[in-house]
Amino acid sequence: MGCTGGDQVLKVLGRASSINVQKVMWFSAELGLDVERADIGGKYGGNDTPEYLAKNPNGLVPILEDGDFVLWESQAIVRYLAEKYGKAPWYPADVEGRGLANQWMDWYLTRLHAPMTVIFLGLIRTAPEDRDLSAMDKAAKQAADLWALIDGHLENSDFMTGAEPTMGDVPLGCAVNRWHTLDVERPNLPRLEAYYQRLQERPHFREHVMVTME
Repeated sequence: MGCTGGDQVLKVLGRASSINVQKVMWFSAELGLDVERADIGGKYGGNDTPEYLAKNPNGLVPILEDGDFVLWESQAIVRYLAEKYGKAPWYPADVEGRGLANQWMDWYLTRLHAPMTVIFLGLIRTAPEDRDLSAMDKAAKQAADLWALIDGHLENSDFMTGAEPTMGDVPLGCAVNRWHTLDVERPNLPRLEAYYQRLQERPHFREHVMVTME
């Protein structure tokens, strides 16, 4: 998938089913970067070894290795790739555009990530008899309200900051796939559904985001 300059190949440590790995892999593909990914975490393990913890003491995925440079936290990795290797539209050329993209990346973390995680863990990682249905129902209602906010925002634009996708669409794009894939009651949000359809038209989104959840 393209190159990073010279013979440099980026390495991503993390399993394909992780939403945080999906952010990095999808964005890297959209930028045309060469990436080698290793299955780490979840059923593959390997994220609790001394070698891995020396790179990321949290023991989480993903880790990006760009030569000798090591970086963790998926949002930071997306921003790093955007600044080092990106160009418009994914890395907006103007500071205002970058500000708006960063706004939506941070909004995802501060507002939407928590309820979506409750839903995901309940439905995918928890046995039916052990689920906290009250917590899951509350999270689903919170998420629905937040997705309705996005639906309203999309009234005048195809993507989060305008006519073309940017790094600001990456976290929300991964999350909207889960929202439409998980078995959860969803309100009718036609602009959000159209947004999801537009993302599905992108081959790299289908390859790296629309994968089996586990």
